[in-house]
Amino acid sequence: MTSNSVLTGQNALVTGASRGIGRAIALTLAKEGAEVIVNFSNSANQAESLVSEINSSGGNAYALQANIGNEAEVDGLIKKIIERSGRLDILVNNAGITRDGLLMRMKTKDWMEVINLNLNGVFYCTRAVARTMLKQKKGRIINITSVVGLMGNAGQANYAAAKAGVIGLTKSTAKEFASRGITVNAVAPGFISTDMTKDLNAESILEAIPLGSFGTTEQVAGVVKFLAADPAAQYITGQVLQVDGGMVMS
Repeated sequence: MTSNSVLTGQNALVTGASRGIGRAIALTLAKEGAEVIVNFSNSANQAESLVSEINSSGGNAYALQANIGNEAEVDGLIKKIIERSGRLDILVNNAGITRDGLLMRMKTKDWMEVINLNLNGVFYCTRAVARTMLKQKKGRIINITSVVGLMGNAGQANYAAAKAGVIGLTKSTAKEFASRGITVNAVAPGFISTDMTKDLNAESILEAIPLGSFGTTEQVAGVVKFLAADPAAQYITGQVLQVDGGMVMS
């Protein structure tokens, strides 16, 4: 890290950061000088491994466990961060799950679990950091949604509904927080090479992607870095940036 890295002196909470897109975001923000709080729910070993990787590379990170779908645990998580770090500059709402199935056969439990973590969790975290960021009169909230929230997808009614909800929540909170120097934006990945996409039928999916390939977690992380940075993204709020190879064009 160098003193002129774009996020030097700031700290960032990345939820669900132990693997996949969250891991890439944590690594990227740390490389740019931010102190990174690696949130995890169950993957303690992976989270600690990520923290070690960041710290051994000259960065600064620590891990905190919390189930983002649990209101009390989220409030406790933010309290611990403020006690330890003194402030919170960047919140990346990344934690999410899938419970795919056709609507007629979808269990209520699978619907509720996805809505709770993927949508309610974003609400819990955003509300929990709001007071701190409002006092600071500055903050960056970046919500990881999905192109599925824009276009829908058969077999993912729960996931699509949650991710569409995140987009609406992003726009509403952006309007509420703008006057206090807080920006709220969303990043909508398309098909990204992760554990969640490795078993998909790649050939049929690639036909729908004009750029002809899956994206990488680093490409998503690069957009998050841009939205977190000053002054580059200081005048951007309430937007949804798609990282999807041209899959959805509106």
